[in-house]
Amino acid sequence: MDDGEKMRIRYDEGCLAAHALNVVGDRWALLVVRELMFAAKRFQVIRSGLPGISAGVLTQRLTQLETAGVARHDPNTGAYQLTESGRDLLPVLQAIGRWGAKHPGHDPRRFISPTALMVSMTAMVDQAAAQGRHITAGFRSHHEGFVMRLTGDGAARVEATQEIEADFVLEGDGNNLAAAVYGPTPLKDLATAGTITLTGHVAAAQRFVKLFSLRKD
Repeated sequence: MDDGEKMRIRYDEGCLAAHALNVVGDRWALLVVRELMFAAKRFQVIRSGLPGISAGVLTQRLTQLETAGVARHDPNTGAYQLTESGRDLLPVLQAIGRWGAKHPGHDPRRFISPTALMVSMTAMVDQAAAQGRHITAGFRSHHEGFVMRLTGDGAARVEATQEIEADFVLEGDGNNLAAAVYGPTPLKDLATAGTITLTGHVAAAQRFVKLFSLRKD
């Protein structure tokens, strides 16, 4: 059986967009890809970033992504990770995020996983304002750690790591970190209130978060 026969045909069309949706168009599929974008994860860790998904549906999606060559499973560690094809979906997730920012109804009080925030920030950085900036920002949320780097070209690049070396580190759950990045309250006030923990260069951290906005005109 070839790859075309293994793939679930949802849209019987020759359109390339329809073909792509045959691969990753099932409900939850792209969000599973999102959770694996920066690091390999075991099943329960993936599920913790997708609180609305059942174990059965997650198993199905992971199997579909493996069959399509988007993800792979390491039987020795039990972890799932994206293939190069899967990592190529980052610009797709970024574009969807920017598109979604233009439409009403977004409620940031709903659950936001730490990885979802990192993907969002790579999409919503003000690239013109970030030009020439060299900043290394650290983020920690429970068991997940990230470093986000601005290296002068305006892009924000993310690496998952437990050994965070950065100009500053913001720590909290995904929603509180999102409020720190996108909200109007100064970081020092959020830290004083215990909403987040902030270590390192406070002024650099405040300048950094000003580069991100949920508005995309």
